[in-house]
Amino acid sequence: MPGNETWITVCSKDDLAPGTMRWVSVNGERVLLANVEGEFCAVSDRCGHQFASLSRGRLNGHEVECPLHFATFDVRTGKCTGGPDSKDIACYQVLVMGDDVRIKPRKPGGSGEAGLKF
Repeated sequence: MPGNETWITVCSKDDLAPGTMRWVSVNGERVLLANVEGEFCAVSDRCGHQFASLSRGRLNGHEVECPLHFATFDVRTGKCTGGPDSKDIACYQVLVMGDDVRIKPRKPGGSGEAGLKF
């Protein structure tokens, strides 16, 4: 595992089929975990516009659509890709190790990269 950093196991690879998503808890934060064609990505579960739960929206490829005002976000980067005036959302590093899917908690003000596999 990279360094001595803390990674939180959130599920097994088999728990989340390709094309699906769900929220998981990482140190008390709601994080949206998505499986995009076998690549696991994690972003904040809160929309950057009015803080709706993105896990209640729709996943279309690598974009999640907010159920409230239909803002869209790239689950690989957290970037807002469309919709009403919205801010980008936090992105988390994801590590797939064996059958485990792990997420690295963010440091305050930090950002992450999706898709690390070992």
